[in-house]
Amino acid sequence: MTDQPHQPDQPDQPDQPLPTLGTLVPLPALERLDLVAAPVATALAAWPAAAGVAVVEIDPEHADTATLSEVYELGMDTGANCVLVGGRRGDDDRVAACLVRADTRAEVNTVVRRLLDVRKASFLPMDRAVGESGMEYGGITPVGLPATWRLLIDERVIAMPVAVIGSGLRRSKLLVRGADLASLPGAEVVPDLAR
Repeated sequence: MTDQPHQPDQPDQPDQPLPTLGTLVPLPALERLDLVAAPVATALAAWPAAAGVAVVEIDPEHADTATLSEVYELGMDTGANCVLVGGRRGDDDRVAACLVRADTRAEVNTVVRRLLDVRKASFLPMDRAVGESGMEYGGITPVGLPATWRLLIDERVIAMPVAVIGSGLRRSKLLVRGADLASLPGAEVVPDLAR
């Protein structure tokens, strides 16, 4: 892995080269907002760390983590998955987006349930996840989620040099430095969010 772009002629920030991984070809995300979902584009435009975020086009048939890793020569430890979890406390509906490394699983029934302070936590149904996030299933990302949802990030994600995350669409991914994810609005870094 290198911190320099595969394509030296790609425009980027002089002090912050675009992150790269495997055979993915990075483009500056802020210059290719057409490759991300609408709520993601809005969030990127307002996020100071977005200058160092890359977007990569992929075959949407290869969007799932295991296939993506195989086709684009990535380790499973380079991906971070955003899973949506919900629960109720009385009349209060509570939702959290949990960002965990792709080679781990979110601790939904213990850590997430406790953090949401609900009796039972479960994954959001696909139609609700897609409808409320404004993103495609398989492309959901922590960038641009509804402000009323909590954003829980496993501390191991923050330690990743570069994380491959969703773009809101299945036809692209974002490459983000792990430490930058902690600066997303409302982000809460949680030890042992996943196992």
